[in-house]
Amino acid sequence: MPLKLLPWRHGGLSTRLLCYHHFSTCHRRVLTVPTLHPPLPKKNSPPSSAACGVTGQHDPYRWMSDPRNRPDLLRHLRVENAYAEAFMEDTVDLRRELVREMSARCTIPGRSTVPERWGPWLYYQYVPEGRDYPVLCRRWEPENDEAANSKQICSGGGVGLAIEEVVLDWNKFAEQYGFVDIGSCRVSPNHQLLAFTVDTDGSEQFLLHIKNISSGQVLPAPKVQGVVSLAWASDSSSLFYTVCDKQLRPYRVLCRRLGSHDPSDVVIFSEHDPVFAWTSLPQKMAMDATNPFHGLGKIWNRVSNVRFFVEHHYGSFYILTDVPLSNPSNWDGEGFYLAIWDGENTGPNVIFPTKDVTIQDMDIFKSHLVLSVEKDSLPMLCAVNLPISADSKHHMNIDDLKPWFFPMPSTMCSFTPGSNHDFSQSVYRVVISSPVIPDVILDYDMSRQTFTTVHQEAIRWTSFDTESCSQVGGRNAGKQVKVEKRFDGYMADDESMRWEDCTEAYSCESFRVNSHDGFRIPLTVVYSRGSWKRHQSPGLLLGYGAYGEVLDNSWVPERVSLLDRGWLIAFADVRGGGGVNSSWHISGTGPLKQNSINDYLSCAKFLVEEGYVHDQRLCAMGYSAGCVLVGAALNLCPDLFRGVILKLPFLDICDTLQDPSLPLSVLDYQEFGDPHIKSHSDFIKSYSPYDNIRKGGCHASALVCAAFNDARVGVWEAAKWVAKVRDFRCSNCCRSVILRTDMNAGHLKEDSRTKQLEETAFEYAFLLKVVQTKSTGVHRQAALCPC
Repeated sequence: MPLKLLPWRHGGLSTRLLCYHHFSTCHRRVLTVPTLHPPLPKKNSPPSSAACGVTGQHDPYRWMSDPRNRPDLLRHLRVENAYAEAFMEDTVDLRRELVREMSARCTIPGRSTVPERWGPWLYYQYVPEGRDYPVLCRRWEPENDEAANSKQICSGGGVGLAIEEVVLDWNKFAEQYGFVDIGSCRVSPNHQLLAFTVDTDGSEQFLLHIKNISSGQVLPAPKVQGVVSLAWASDSSSLFYTVCDKQLRPYRVLCRRLGSHDPSDVVIFSEHDPVFAWTSLPQKMAMDATNPFHGLGKIWNRVSNVRFFVEHHYGSFYILTDVPLSNPSNWDGEGFYLAIWDGENTGPNVIFPTKDVTIQDMDIFKSHLVLSVEKDSLPMLCAVNLPISADSKHHMNIDDLKPWFFPMPSTMCSFTPGSNHDFSQSVYRVVISSPVIPDVILDYDMSRQTFTTVHQEAIRWTSFDTESCSQVGGRNAGKQVKVEKRFDGYMADDESMRWEDCTEAYSCESFRVNSHDGFRIPLTVVYSRGSWKRHQSPGLLLGYGAYGEVLDNSWVPERVSLLDRGWLIAFADVRGGGGVNSSWHISGTGPLKQNSINDYLSCAKFLVEEGYVHDQRLCAMGYSAGCVLVGAALNLCPDLFRGVILKLPFLDICDTLQDPSLPLSVLDYQEFGDPHIKSHSDFIKSYSPYDNIRKGGCHASALVCAAFNDARVGVWEAAKWVAKVRDFRCSNCCRSVILRTDMNAGHLKEDSRTKQLEETAFEYAFLLKVVQTKSTGVHRQAALCPC
């Protein structure tokens, strides 16, 4: 049972510069800064070192990535943390105020999530009063009482309910280890066992556990680290799991047979090529769940640089791919199409997207196929009745399947599917959200073509300077709506089918911004109707632009603390991220990565030129690979930004990708290029944030957040970037470039609600400090920058 347990989200935001140019004169507003100077790490420049394949280019801070220098790096990071705390010392009261605000807006502790039914059980989770981590629970309920019991659990909380069983308590692991991240979580088909993986140091080397739910005992078994995914066989006694070491080689599929006299797990498959292990193997091999040791069956021959996803439905394989399986004549070669194949030599039936609809993903049930699509460049879901009657000699398109498009509240919402683990069900659960719509849980009945609002997140408002929208959520909860007519899927104009939103207090607008080459880039902005002022307000621009991932612009209640202080928050969906089809991703990768950087800069300039943000108060924020985007933009246009926040940043692309022993280097060759190839190293070096820091001149204020146990992006990347900025740029400006490292966490951080609120408050306080808004209460003075 793939329980998708939603983590406590945090609103990571960003900030920018002390120094800016004005009428050809460089001015600087001096912030309250520590009297001590920023840390100065040692330099080491071996004569034979080379960065990004360029002989003779020395990197004096490369010692930080050498494991032999770990103690020196650890000491340096501690000094950096002390400097960051000193820099932010005058914001302590502000941070406490922000934590109180954000905590008061969050869902009430002890209140349960909406239960999800699997057979006779209702599964749900809640955070106990005074605790930071969730508890996964279940209770036995007859199916005909589901509606009543769901309402009782949601309104009354998980505590004290009769016949409640605790399935898993995150808090116990946190008490023992100080850090906890639950990875995969799977209940056996007979509901007696729970298989789950735990990371207790942030390294993402998850350890496998199997628990007897009734007794609460964890079964004694050999410890296995590096577990990536889990799946039960139908007999509930055979558990399959995949394992990768830190270098992603070898990738193995193993089976643990509970109750067997043989203590060793059986290796089902082994893959030594990390590229295929990561991208292709799980999608191209199949296994009979009722006879798991019969062996793996090959579905299709291995092909490089394509995507291939498979679902099984009563003897047929439903394949979502971008490889031409049968040389379709009317396919343009971009994006996914759907193929249905019975495993024989007759070849697959092919179903194509249309001009206005592209296919993104699929999920399959007994009587319905659910497709995640882009319709007229907007994300949507639709259901198709199964089985599909198709002639292998006749190519169809998606319109021929008469899809039912799920109604959604507006054109600016995003959606996240629920667990939807029951193959026999006809109801599909979705969480819908937008920058101004708190999360709504909807059940779409695909047989009846109706939907029910199950629950909407309620917000208790403690706004900074407004009392509008005192509470949101719940108006249509439990209301079933019948959709009588075919329509395009959006219904914001139909009052009878609206959900609660915050549009009376906050405005959300979308634009298409012209980039350098004429491409129109989606840009979404949100601001307070009462606090935002044209040409005067500060703004924060978020971006990612990598791996084909769509930028998340869902509802985050913590952001209200910035919006109510007059901030505008903008989301730039640049190339390299998710888009209408695969070309949107491809056109921002490898030698075309500069497109995504220019897209981001175009959106930043639009905000200033159109008066949405004051021309000296624009800030930027990047996360992980999104820091490539922000760091490169900062190098190209340093005067455009006032401050930046770089979280777990990927900045030293050249040096990192040169080391194939690092966990993601080989995989990232497909995204950024292989620096061992001269042509690739040239274009990587042309935008690499670390390698393009300019000498001299002012620099933006910067908060760089790192994690010591980060297994995806080395902590040294943040430390090297900060050191080089301070070395190369104005020494006065760089006193406001700070590095903050979490010494006990990894790339995925932890799910502690308290810690995440404190981290977000630190980021917001940094933003408010560097843009010098009146509401921070921090004393400042103005002076000319000596540089």
